[in-house]
Amino acid sequence: MTSTLRTLSVAAASAALLITLAACSTPSPEPTASSTPEASTQASVAMEHACEGDEGVTVVVDASALGDADDVSNTWCVSADDTIVAADAFAATGVTTEGTDQYGDQVVCRVNGLPAEDEAIPAEDGSDYFEKCETMPAAFAYWSLWVKPADGEWNYAQEGPATQPLEPGEAVELLFTLNGEPAAPAS
Repeated sequence: MTSTLRTLSVAAASAALLITLAACSTPSPEPTASSTPEASTQASVAMEHACEGDEGVTVVVDASALGDADDVSNTWCVSADDTIVAADAFAATGVTTEGTDQYGDQVVCRVNGLPAEDEAIPAEDGSDYFEKCETMPAAFAYWSLWVKPADGEWNYAQEGPATQPLEPGEAVELLFTLNGEPAAPAS
């Protein structure tokens, strides 16, 4: 009886080892920003103007609160025939985002390196704030993600850039707000 139990135990351990080795030897696909079933990576070409009609997704970055609007703000049309996620639209334009240590890429801390870690951001009380991207940005100096349906109004995005779906004809904006201004994207 002891011999039979030992044999069954060795067989079970061997089977478990084989299953574990098989799982380790088969690489799993890396998740991508467009790995949601309803989103694809149909984004391709970005042109420096807003989209007309449903030719694609309009992408806006507005960091004018940080300085000269010509240097830190822009608008693009990303051609898209199907649903894309915001992160893919930003990537098509060359816009880079950085998340926070605590929340990853679901909270946008920097866009195209702004605000820089060593950049003093003036608070309403006159003190200087330096964004370290460790946790949630300060309530008076932050990037927000907005979406605008075709022929609709701007609203806060309900998801982060990696999962926020966008349809052709819609727009997405990364807006930097400093001391309450601007409070929302321009029309």
